[in-house]
Amino acid sequence: MTSPVASSQPDPNPSVLAAVDGSAVSYQAAAWAAADAALHGCGLHLVTSVSLPAGYGPGAILTGTDTDWLRTEGERILTEGARAARAGAPGSVPPISTEVSWSRVIPDLIERSRSARMLVVGNHGIGALRRGLLGSVTTAMLRHAHCPVAVIHYRQADDPAAARGPVVVGVDGSANSMPAVAVALEEASLRKAGLTAVHAWSDVPVTFPMSVDWEGALRDTEDAVLAETMAGWAERYPDVPVRRILVQDRPVRALLDQAESAQLMVVGSHGRGGFSGMLLGATSNALAHSVECPIVIVRERG
Repeated sequence: MTSPVASSQPDPNPSVLAAVDGSAVSYQAAAWAAADAALHGCGLHLVTSVSLPAGYGPGAILTGTDTDWLRTEGERILTEGARAARAGAPGSVPPISTEVSWSRVIPDLIERSRSARMLVVGNHGIGALRRGLLGSVTTAMLRHAHCPVAVIHYRQADDPAAARGPVVVGVDGSANSMPAVAVALEEASLRKAGLTAVHAWSDVPVTFPMSVDWEGALRDTEDAVLAETMAGWAERYPDVPVRRILVQDRPVRALLDQAESAQLMVVGSHGRGGFSGMLLGATSNALAHSVECPIVIVRERG
């Protein structure tokens, strides 16, 4: 097992970090993380926590036998995770390191996210009651991680058609959507895929008098928002064909429609309706629960 080396200097090519816990979806997350790390030409670090949950028992004391068993179980989980990771990137397996952590999983992952390129987690863990619900660890990462967080939902089998689909990004004109656009374009370029930029709105400003064509005026306004957000990116990513979708609809519904044929979705952690310091918006939260394709939630690094 290897441990990250502490450094006072930022890593110019940080690793992708993936959390595994023995669940099938966490191994799928490891496989996806390996493929993404290979695309970025960086390493993959797999970590599993063997720390006892808070409230495990009053005065619980671990014996040497207990710690040996926990370490062995953690190493077994990591061995399976590394096997899944190598299978997930058969063409170009990235450097893979593994680590058994004795720290509490949520604060440990939050701290590690400060120096990671991306944190990859399954949508639920061993303790999840239903596959449709996000686990407590995943929810905490979406709210508090410092790097982009990829959420992988369990799939019985890979969909070849979806693997060739576009990267979909939600655009709303807010400052928080700009980092999401940057991540989405980089991912599309590395995957040799197209980008679908979706801008949806459902609110109608009360300032539009009923006597004017407010639908046309609002569409022109929102079209300008989409155009301004995407301006300049074509020069940076000339290899990425961009399809723009402008629709008056609820953002969640419009993005879910596009997710059906996407290989990846990217959204900001909160949109233009969010307030300063908001941790997770309604749209990103709903999509993280609902989409079946991998989804990356992006916020500006603090």
